[in-house]
Amino acid sequence: MSRIRVMTIFGTRPEAIKMAPLVQALKQQPEVEATCCVTAQHREMLDSVLEIFHIQPEYDLNIMQPRQSLSTITTKCLLGMEEVLGQARPDLVLVHGDTSTTFAGALAAFYQQIAVGHVEAGLRTCDKYSPFPEEMNRKLVGDIADLHFCPTRKNRENLLREGIEQGVFVTGNTVIDALKTTVVKDYHFATPLLNQLDYTGKKVIVVTCHRRENYGQPMENIMTALREIADAHPQVELVYPVHLSPVVREAAGKYLSGHPRIHLIDPLTADEMHNLMARSYLVMTDSGGLQEEAPALGRPVLVLRRETERPEAVEAGTVRIAGTRREDIVELANRLLTDEEAYRAMAHAVNPYGDGQACRRIVEAILWKFGLRDTPPEEFQAG
Repeated sequence: MSRIRVMTIFGTRPEAIKMAPLVQALKQQPEVEATCCVTAQHREMLDSVLEIFHIQPEYDLNIMQPRQSLSTITTKCLLGMEEVLGQARPDLVLVHGDTSTTFAGALAAFYQQIAVGHVEAGLRTCDKYSPFPEEMNRKLVGDIADLHFCPTRKNRENLLREGIEQGVFVTGNTVIDALKTTVVKDYHFATPLLNQLDYTGKKVIVVTCHRRENYGQPMENIMTALREIADAHPQVELVYPVHLSPVVREAAGKYLSGHPRIHLIDPLTADEMHNLMARSYLVMTDSGGLQEEAPALGRPVLVLRRETERPEAVEAGTVRIAGTRREDIVELANRLLTDEEAYRAMAHAVNPYGDGQACRRIVEAILWKFGLRDTPPEEFQAG
């Protein structure tokens, strides 16, 4: 085999951010014939990432519809991918992480007996309903995949406990590769408010909150805590790019609107979000990706969830689990806002997620498995 046909499949903004540098790396590799398929599970937020990284997908399923259900997303992806894979006939399909696009893309490839590579493999909470549906998506993809690209050694250990031993590589996380492209010193935000904030005189807190398992009382607790934090600390400016989900927008508007130092804004492009975090004081999030990105930028993270599938950051000291109880969230935020030593301990901890070479390792692993390299890539080692 002189060239490998490799197709990347993704559909959401977080996937796109992490797959974009890999798409670029594959296209630069002469032994690879690289194609890209997007499902557009999240249309608007996906397109901004494609534009930033100058990616023009060869296939676009464009499945997004208002208030789409998990069943709708999965079946549309599965049927659409059946046709795309029948046309393209790749040797290897690469999927990322844990979305419905990830699961459906892997399953569609399996049905056509096409090899599957899982980027960001091996993350586990060991609770199939949290995060929902992500935890079960990634477990199912783990059973389907032939190649497993784990960000950390702990991720590999999770797979080994499940009996997955072959085709496992520790590569680091591709999001660190992406940050090398997006974060720049003299960045100018397209969102005017972000150019006006006083990042040195104020303590800017970046917030995201959108997980399905936080809908209802947990989200109300989180929103109430955020308002209490802003009220208690006059030096705080809280910036919350609000997810497009109607449930999230209703909750944010109800509990946080009207406060002079709480800024509810539309979702940001990937480069805006990365540069905002780089200038911020603290990140509070229920997102998975931000738990990896913010530590790479030297920003402490409070996780607004009951658990995390990224325990490496907790152990390294860059992340603390705040949970969804109002009083716990307020207590941890207050400590970081008033205790300089506690803040420095988190901000200066070693990021365990990568050195910016994950995409190179993944490409080299693929070439090795297909007989186009004599040796596998070296393993990523944190710290």
